[in-house]
Amino acid sequence: MLLHNISNNLSDTLRHRREKLAQLIDFPVILWSGSNSPRNFRANTYPFRASSHFLYFAGLPLHNAAIHLDAGKLELFMDDPEPGSALWHGETPKREEIAAKIGADVARTLSELKHRGSGAASIPVQNYRTSLVQAQILHREIASPSNLAGLDLELAKAIVTLRLTHDAEALAELRQAAAVSVAAHKAGMAATPKAKREAEVRAVMEGVIIAQNMTTSYNSIVTVHGEVLHNEAYHHPLQPGDLLLADVGAETEMGWAADITRTWPVSGKFSPTQRDIYDVVLAAHDACIAQIRPGVEYRDIHLLAATTITEGLVDLGILQGKPEDLVEIDAHALFFPHGIGHLLGLDVHDMEDLGDLAGYENGRTRSDRFGLSYLRLNRPLDSGMLVTIEPGFYQVPAILNYADNRAKYQNVLNWERLSQFADVRGIRIEDDVLVTAEGSEVLTAALPNDAETVENLMAHISN
Repeated sequence: MLLHNISNNLSDTLRHRREKLAQLIDFPVILWSGSNSPRNFRANTYPFRASSHFLYFAGLPLHNAAIHLDAGKLELFMDDPEPGSALWHGETPKREEIAAKIGADVARTLSELKHRGSGAASIPVQNYRTSLVQAQILHREIASPSNLAGLDLELAKAIVTLRLTHDAEALAELRQAAAVSVAAHKAGMAATPKAKREAEVRAVMEGVIIAQNMTTSYNSIVTVHGEVLHNEAYHHPLQPGDLLLADVGAETEMGWAADITRTWPVSGKFSPTQRDIYDVVLAAHDACIAQIRPGVEYRDIHLLAATTITEGLVDLGILQGKPEDLVEIDAHALFFPHGIGHLLGLDVHDMEDLGDLAGYENGRTRSDRFGLSYLRLNRPLDSGMLVTIEPGFYQVPAILNYADNRAKYQNVLNWERLSQFADVRGIRIEDDVLVTAEGSEVLTAALPNDAETVENLMAHISN
């Protein structure tokens, strides 16, 4: 961790966040960063990722650290490196240096934290070793992040209130993540014509991200089997006629995420059937973004996507009936089963470690409808929110061949016509959209998404 890379405005931003938290709660808080987890032996660890709730108030991805927040004041608890640490890890900043950079009022050793746990609220980290420490310091068991109670739940609600919208420091980070992600996707398109397997395209895309000293904000999806929504296999060969779906996003050093999906033809040209479906998905994408502004219900944005996709499939003869009636019976979910998107911030699915606390407005619960149950965000939009818009079309065998679906939709789905679109396994188009006071701003707009421009871009950058 190099302190000179950190914004000069960081300590002011962190102080402002702490002060806003103090206006919402009147009890002390302890948040932990977490610690390394071994892969197979102690010294060989998984890449470290600090808790996002810790990052929001501490600003830096500190290893094995904790902060105590009370009435807007910040105390940092962490140990200085052991004497032999420099041999393996080089010289690292001391506790006092870090405390000064983040605007901490006091810097203490971790052992001193044991006197501060009584009456403090917290949110458990995902790291098991740290969760044991949390219970020991707090003198109580702490529930899972999605099942909090008492002061812990009050804290989580306060954090959601703060993190739902982004301040200037956060937006600067998010724009950096978006820009690097755009560059990664362009590199992926350029690499595709000469690539033999999905893994080669993935390597090029992630190489762009790593070269900017960032990491991926989630496990990359780079696949010709786009019908597998979270496909993390990269061994499939790239064949002419395939569509390559790439869902790849960068995460900055400070933990802020981007999330982009594009789908492009391996050969550089969409087939007529691929182009037809692609244009249906793009129409839904564009219609949704056009409606984003403060006060609009995100659920309505999802239903707009469902209706637009259904209209397109009716026009193509795949579905039969009135689009509004088809959406009412969730026929669209045969091909568009997931929600239109999610919150984006320090987590790629921002704050989903808290279950639906952030995604769903107070008093709302998930629907059990086929076409709504996977909706991750159900609240009115507000200026400063960052959301994804990611409609898609997928031919998922487990959905289309499910006997109950076959029976329910037998009179509205034209199977013979659908068979003519066999070369469309999956298409998704995803952008990161900031809600502004006037409407919206697409942070990832530098990456084209209309079919003709995608084809032209591939032809240009691959030569």
